[in-house]
Amino acid sequence: MIKRDRIVITGIGLTSPNGNDLCEFRKNILAGEVRFQNIDLRYIGKVIAGVCSYNPLKYQNKKEVRAGTRAGSVSVYCAREAVADAGISINDSNRSRIGIYIGITEHGNVETENEIANISNYNYDVKFWNHYHNPRTVANNPAGEVTVNMGITGPHYCIGGACAAGNLGIIQGAQQLMLGETDIAIAGGVSESIHTFGIFASFKSQNALAYHENPNKASRPFDLDRNGIVVSEGGALYILERLEDAKKRNARIYAEIAGWSTNSDGTSYVLPNPERQAECMANAISHAGIDAKDVNILNTHATATKAGDIQECEAIRKVFASSGKYPFINNTKGFIGHAMGAAGALELAGNIPSFQDGIIHPCHNIDQLDPECDMPGLLSKEKTVLEPQKIRFILNNSFGMLGINSSLIIKRFED
Repeated sequence: MIKRDRIVITGIGLTSPNGNDLCEFRKNILAGEVRFQNIDLRYIGKVIAGVCSYNPLKYQNKKEVRAGTRAGSVSVYCAREAVADAGISINDSNRSRIGIYIGITEHGNVETENEIANISNYNYDVKFWNHYHNPRTVANNPAGEVTVNMGITGPHYCIGGACAAGNLGIIQGAQQLMLGETDIAIAGGVSESIHTFGIFASFKSQNALAYHENPNKASRPFDLDRNGIVVSEGGALYILERLEDAKKRNARIYAEIAGWSTNSDGTSYVLPNPERQAECMANAISHAGIDAKDVNILNTHATATKAGDIQECEAIRKVFASSGKYPFINNTKGFIGHAMGAAGALELAGNIPSFQDGIIHPCHNIDQLDPECDMPGLLSKEKTVLEPQKIRFILNNSFGMLGINSSLIIKRFED
């Protein structure tokens, strides 16, 4: 196996529909706290969504919030929180050695929809088009807003990876550290998806938009009566460092990046391919230098679509059935919905504390398990508690449209 730099996580900043920092987020997941809302959306009416309640003015003034984007604001909040959590001071000695790598599902739809709606009130006179539109809609916007806000002069860009993007941002950050391009990576994923009617309209036309009389029961991956996705906004960004650098400054280490894999189905715009998903998981396990039986927790991507959940379960069986041991299998979307580009990064954050407390959170909203989704190790209702040292490897799945797959493995840090 090729020897490579050890990359560790030293800071986490996040906002989600049920928490605005790691402690609150984890506490509410373990308590089964869900905070979905009915919101009014242009052209569609009421839809169920996961809305974040962070304070955008904590790190930006009103003018900066108005000039920027929701995705940029989420990114600034998460990046600032992550840097503070890691105990890092940004100054002239390191600002050029910090890289920003943010995964996104899409960007610019919100601003374009809003601008078109605005000029429709003025007979489509483009003199009323906002002059901030171009910097708002360029694909690097969320990462770029972080650099402007924090005075960071190292590289920045966004990784367009559909709903696999949160994992891909972390993977990109780790790779850039290994290449020596940066000394600190701020990496993960963000999403502003609830602010565009296009995403909701598309899922609705596919019969893949969740509905329920009780909004908090709407997101129900693996449940027999699931009926689609609850679209959510949010973000999670991580401070990644080479181990030797983290040790030099006596940083607290949450976990170590152990391995990863990304691949493509090459078969469909929207229907997952379990063969390729299984291949992605198997390659990540191999890249981490472990066996399938060594994985202790598997966080599923499952979004609560009928076919998607079943296909992922089929892929999981292909990887673990012959290993003689399934991991504990959970899902986070029942608690927070589908945060699109932020999903992989947020869901990873929901499981990282297991290394410290030994608690493995269950799925949520499974009233009647779909028999086609039944698997050994699936925590359909109750959490499991182990001795923390027995949890060594977490596999985090994140898959997206056009068949983009990502599997990320993190491990308990052991010096």
